[in-house]
Amino acid sequence: MADLSPTDLQKALKGMDYPTDKKHLVERARSNHADDKVVSTLDSLKKDRFEGPNEVQKAVFNQ
Repeated sequence: MADLSPTDLQKALKGMDYPTDKKHLVERARSNHADDKVVSTLDSLKKDRFEGPNEVQKAVFNQ
């Protein structure tokens, strides 16, 4: 995802508790007032369960 930076993703998921699932990632991004592109990217992830922020980053940037 060229428009999305790792910093955008970190800000969107600030305060996230892991492990978590995709639904909670999307909810956290919305509650942190993330940009729509961040929310839609998280919502479109193929994986549903994440053990930590590194897994989320890999899923987003290695699609």
